[in-house]
Amino acid sequence: MGFWIFMMIMDLLIPFTMIGFGKLFIKNAPGKINGFFGYRTSMSMKNKDTWEFAHHYCGKLWFMAGWIMLIASMIAMLPVIGKDSDYIGAYGGVVCFVQIVFLIGSIFPTERALRKKFDKNGVIRK
Repeated sequence: MGFWIFMMIMDLLIPFTMIGFGKLFIKNAPGKINGFFGYRTSMSMKNKDTWEFAHHYCGKLWFMAGWIMLIASMIAMLPVIGKDSDYIGAYGGVVCFVQIVFLIGSIFPTERALRKKFDKNGVIRK
């Protein structure tokens, strides 16, 4: 049971991180455009407008997806209570992999929204 609890906690780290940073990014983007922290793509780093739009948009995605993944991950881990540690570990690893796919997958709709709102130079489309 102890290993199951450990894996449950590990599988909830990504959803909680997405919820926390999502809420942070919805309220405000990191102050300066930088290559270290925040949603950093060539399009999002064009100027202050693209930087703030990308963080707000991605923040909303992460916040919603984080809550969905939090609940789904908790439900997904229920069937393996009391199973063998190797099975729990493998199952928990698959849950974590799926979460990472959604985390990284948020880049695609964010970039699409950026390209819809801004031209290739970062100027708002009329």
